[in-house]
Amino acid sequence: MSEKLEKLNQEIEKTEKKLRWAEQEEKRLIHQAKTLTRKERTHRLCTRAAMLESYLPHPGAITDEQVSLFLKLLFHKDSTRQLMEKVFAGTGTAKEGTE
Repeated sequence: MSEKLEKLNQEIEKTEKKLRWAEQEEKRLIHQAKTLTRKERTHRLCTRAAMLESYLPHPGAITDEQVSLFLKLLFHKDSTRQLMEKVFAGTGTAKEGTE
């Protein structure tokens, strides 16, 4: 009887060890996914900021507040909103919007 109990206790230990390993692996994978998401977002932000800067005159001389104000004014215009809806809906092109 005690031999069976000992085997069961060993099996429990082995299973608990596997569980701890699986929990650590889960944490590692969650962390890895968060890191990839953060890197993807950082890349997107840098790319889009570079796009914006390519259209600004002397971007190094313009303050963040000036850029923010310009974007606020630009995106609050009805014509800009309508153009964005067209472009993002896939019904218009950037070329159509600039003519």
